[in-house]
Amino acid sequence: LTGTSREQRAFQYVLAHAIPGDPHHILQTFDQWCYHCEHLSCVGPDKGRIVERVLLEQAPLRVLELGTYCGYGTVLLAQGLPPGARLYTIEGDPRHAAVAEKVIRLAGFSEQTVELIVGPSEEVIPRLREKHGLMNANLVFMDHWKRCYLRDLRLLESHQLLAEGATILADNVLFPGAPHFLQYAKTCGKYHCKVHRANLEY
Repeated sequence: LTGTSREQRAFQYVLAHAIPGDPHHILQTFDQWCYHCEHLSCVGPDKGRIVERVLLEQAPLRVLELGTYCGYGTVLLAQGLPPGARLYTIEGDPRHAAVAEKVIRLAGFSEQTVELIVGPSEEVIPRLREKHGLMNANLVFMDHWKRCYLRDLRLLESHQLLAEGATILADNVLFPGAPHFLQYAKTCGKYHCKVHRANLEY
């Protein structure tokens, strides 16, 4: 009825209620909107704690996020980066990317820290090294279309974009599910797998 998307309405709420430059408060404000107003498929606070724990344990210097959506996960990742680290985030939908760009900058992260790349992941991944300067990633956070998980993991492998000992953190592999990705990760012999049990978003 308003002519604006759910994502835009959520951003307007964040803009009105969140403290600019405070990533934690921006995430909390998003959570309030999602709990009480409209559902968004953001990472959410429950699974967010898993992401924060991985960031704390690994202190990755080069992080790649597949599926920026509204920028919630991006802000979550960016606030946990060690000094001098860089986050590359890929979003295929230009409308979502436009919202995410505002959210990321509102949280106080510059383009030097967070680079938002708009385009289909299968087209962007092969160009990450030469066009965006990502030699390889220490941590990859997958939160885009589940059917793309396996394809994009293989793309990262074939373009040698995974650093030695890299961590792949993939959301929603059980529900709605990414069975082919999960089977490959468990049986290909390249990865040690761990499933984190968590609630769905909100």
